[in-house]
Amino acid sequence: MPIRIPSSLPAFDTLTNEGVMVMTRKHADKQDIRPQKIGLLNLMPQKIATETQFARLIGATPLQIELTLIRMSEHTSKNTSASHMGEFYQPFQDIKDQKFDGLIITGAPIEHLPFSDVTYWDELCEIFDWTQTNVHSTLGVCWGGMAMINHFHGVQKHMLEAKAFGCYRHQNLQPASHYLRGFSDDCVIPVSRWTEMKRREIDASEGLVTLLGSDEVGPCLVQDDAHRALYIFNHFEYDTGSLKAEYDRDVAAGKPINVPANYYPDNDPSQLPQNRWRSHAHLLYTNWISEIYLTTPFDQAMIGQQSTDLRG
Repeated sequence: MPIRIPSSLPAFDTLTNEGVMVMTRKHADKQDIRPQKIGLLNLMPQKIATETQFARLIGATPLQIELTLIRMSEHTSKNTSASHMGEFYQPFQDIKDQKFDGLIITGAPIEHLPFSDVTYWDELCEIFDWTQTNVHSTLGVCWGGMAMINHFHGVQKHMLEAKAFGCYRHQNLQPASHYLRGFSDDCVIPVSRWTEMKRREIDASEGLVTLLGSDEVGPCLVQDDAHRALYIFNHFEYDTGSLKAEYDRDVAAGKPINVPANYYPDNDPSQLPQNRWRSHAHLLYTNWISEIYLTTPFDQAMIGQQSTDLRG
């Protein structure tokens, strides 16, 4: 089944050209099924690139997905046009009475700030608490995941001496997890961050289970059943050229930056980068959507109150 997004959204043409099934509301409403309602709280500055990346992954599942783009109510994007934000994004305060089967909270380039110093921190904490009554399953990505695990468990982020930047091999620590169904014993994941979470601090917090981790860059994917959440600190959603764009941007600006590790052939930035994470990215997001489908109530009004597990 396809993902349901407006035909005027830039992602529509991009995904159509890639062979991803997309459909407009007019065509979707002709199908006699309940779509999975997924929200994307997009905190990244390059909104169009980010919304396309996540739409690509959640649109590759066998289910019909209705994607809602969400923004912070008072924060104004400096890198995306006001017309795009006005046409496609809804402020959180306008949708907080709605129920969602799933919610993705993206990262944000504000790792250097203490959480409480973020200008929209109070509203973000409101959103975290709102997920417990209005969202069946939440996926926090990079800084978004770090912020959420800090809010619910007090786990701290720690500054790194050098940026973790490149493609790093991660171990499958819980092969029986529903979220890692089909995963290899290890996999490569793009990493781009100045902070980290400590495995020992995560393990010390009751109810958290680390699913993917790396000896080089630490824990990556953490399951939190009590809050119906997953926290992923790295970037399965990245395009092939995402790390290259970050590297080229910093080089052009004269900022100190290492060549992203294990990304270019022979670590030579004059060559084209290689994508070695695409298949596992699709696996993770397909598994997440499948778990939502198997456990979310059919009656959306019951989300946050009960689940219906179809796995038997």
